[in-house]
Amino acid sequence: MKSVRTSLQQFNIDAIFATQNLPMKTFVLVLVGGMLLYSQTGCLKSSASQSCTPASPSSEEPSITAYATAQGINATKHSSGLYYEIISQGNGPTPTADSKVFVTYVGKFLNGTVFDQQANSDQTGWQLKSLIEGWQIGLPLIQKGGEIKLIVPSALGYGCGNGVIPASTILYFDVHLVDVQ
Repeated sequence: MKSVRTSLQQFNIDAIFATQNLPMKTFVLVLVGGMLLYSQTGCLKSSASQSCTPASPSSEEPSITAYATAQGINATKHSSGLYYEIISQGNGPTPTADSKVFVTYVGKFLNGTVFDQQANSDQTGWQLKSLIEGWQIGLPLIQKGGEIKLIVPSALGYGCGNGVIPASTILYFDVHLVDVQ
């Protein structure tokens, strides 16, 4: 206890406590209590994120079909629960999981808010297997030069969220597959 008091004197804490008539024991108890509370917030956050269960694609189907209808998207349902419309098939190679894909795209929430976009395919060049499952399923449906619209159930997207995308969020993408390597 004496070492804490000695180091606190360097910061003139004793003068603050003397002015406020607060005993050092109170300060130490508040400090220790605060540290305990702070250390437990990490546990609370991780417990909350572990308790998240992504919505099933079938539970999101009514929202997906309503969105497709409202946007005039003639969507086809994939067995995974992904909905897609091929705008242009393309005529080059078809991407595989190990392919590097160069794309331009717009990603939106179903309320129309754009959350991500890329107009320069040189800024992409991602390995397909590193992308969300909805893209891993959808992009091999077209070839180099093709365009596809994807309505991605949350379980095939970001599931419980990633900080930018809220948990259980259905996503819409318009993707041009510029190159496949």
